[in-house]
Amino acid sequence: QVQLVESGGGLVQAGGSLRLSCAASGRTFSNYAMGWFRQAPGKEREFVGAKSWSGGSTYYADSVKGRFTISRDNAKNTVYLQMNSLKPEDTAVYYCAAAYRTDSRMLLITTNRYDYWGQGTQVTVSS
Repeated sequence: QVQLVESGGGLVQAGGSLRLSCAASGRTFSNYAMGWFRQAPGKEREFVGAKSWSGGSTYYADSVKGRFTISRDNAKNTVYLQMNSLKPEDTAVYYCAAAYRTDSRMLLITTNRYDYWGQGTQVTVSS
């Protein structure tokens, strides 16, 4: 089992920044690729970005590319999502997730690949 706890969400004005954190506990953190997803009211959960298990690749959705950055600190068992230039359409509940030993982008952009999920943290961007 891996337990994931997100934090750092909140209310921010358009153009502002937030940094989300996802702290992991349980099994070996370094064995997992880490992804971020979001879900807005009435919409399906969508891929935001992911860092591959090997750490060699980071993938982003087109909608956040150039504005969001994912990083991970294996020593702290934590993955981060730095969000800059936020837009009202970024408003959603943000979830982190862990996928065991996965590097493929094709797999990491899908919710089905992930083995564990956090409870989510609300991000609200006002216009």
